[in-house]
Amino acid sequence: MQHDTAHSPINANKALWEKGDFTRLAATMRESGDELVAWIAPQPGMEVLDLGCGDGTTAVPAARRGAHVLGVDIAANLVAAGNARAREEGLTELQFVEGDASALTSIEDARFDLVVSIFGAMFAPRPNDVAAEMVRVCRPGGRIVMGNWIAGDPTLVAQVLKISAAFLPPPPEGFISPVSWGQEDTVLARFGAAGIAPERIRCERASYTFRSPGPARDFLSVFRDYYGPTMNAFEAAEKNGKRRELEDQLEDLFEAQNQGGADMTVIPATYLRVTVER
Repeated sequence: MQHDTAHSPINANKALWEKGDFTRLAATMRESGDELVAWIAPQPGMEVLDLGCGDGTTAVPAARRGAHVLGVDIAANLVAAGNARAREEGLTELQFVEGDASALTSIEDARFDLVVSIFGAMFAPRPNDVAAEMVRVCRPGGRIVMGNWIAGDPTLVAQVLKISAAFLPPPPEGFISPVSWGQEDTVLARFGAAGIAPERIRCERASYTFRSPGPARDFLSVFRDYYGPTMNAFEAAEKNGKRRELEDQLEDLFEAQNQGGADMTVIPATYLRVTVER
């Protein structure tokens, strides 16, 4: 079920997520990923699709619980890293493939009991297509669970994206911000257009915690050196002579949000948890 990407031009999203090494950031997300999967509670034998899965922050814990999991991500390096993790853990019912959340062309209708996308599909282009595809591949009676960062939220990731955007050139015409997925009325509209009644959609705020040994400054360096959106911001700031300004703003943010003390970084970030009953 591998997507044929040989003849497709590289899209900006693919370039963005292959640019860095998201596995470095994902390493700080494992504990919360496991806690979230425990909340979602996939059952043994359940067919699960994880969209924008990275190297398996939620796909791996779901497979450990006995689910049959397909992870789909736009970035070839993250797919390779996920398959390596699956092999290392002997998770034979877990497979990662390349694919675009807005065009799941090789996946048949109503295949999955559970469709999950945690901070993944929200970054895909054409969000209405993303919602339609998630609904299409989820069987009637199944569930869709999304985790989406919230526009304007004062916690870490929304602020990192906001600060980074201020140092980047204006987005192209027609660009739809990924954090629009964090607005409840927008979520209702997108899934509504895909045929889901509003009473079957639940939105609630939840917290996701990043944990990393060492001070907040060290954790910031992971974002600076390995997270595509922040890497782009630093490149643009460097060209404009504003690198120090960007670094200072982010350092202040990370220091203010860290709850772990001088030698440990523990930073909770608020997100919108969306549950759709198919």
